[in-house]
Amino acid sequence: MFASKENERMPTYEKNEDAIARLTPEQFHVTQRSGTERPGSGEYLYNKKPGIYVDIVSGEPLFASSDKYESGCGWPSFTKPIEPANVNELVDHSHGMTRTEVRSAHGDSHLGHVFEDGPRDRGGLRYCINSASLRFVPREEMEEEGYASYLDQVEDVA
Repeated sequence: MFASKENERMPTYEKNEDAIARLTPEQFHVTQRSGTERPGSGEYLYNKKPGIYVDIVSGEPLFASSDKYESGCGWPSFTKPIEPANVNELVDHSHGMTRTEVRSAHGDSHLGHVFEDGPRDRGGLRYCINSASLRFVPREEMEEEGYASYLDQVEDVA
């Protein structure tokens, strides 16, 4: 899902129209229309496998399984992004409240929101993310899919 620039070793990520065309209606609603999946319904809410979560549209790396935790909010929660440059945080005044929206930097996909009620011993943030905006890459497939540089940020397979 990512394209490499010629003569460059680092992958680049971008909004991919082919990937957008393959989205389910819910994935499209969440990523392209800033929607939200129903709490407790997301595919990755209870995923405990080691690996990384990437933008379903651009493939850019977003979160590591080692930073995922059970928050009880109904959506997958992470303490920090795996690659901070791949996550944009924007002020969101929708639904009569002020929140911080989280979007992928290169794919411009709506991911969810970040709150300051996460585990204090891990920085205090809770990235509350829609499963519909993510694709999970298991640890054993990371190298093959071009994410080997993030292997050191993912816990070992038990």
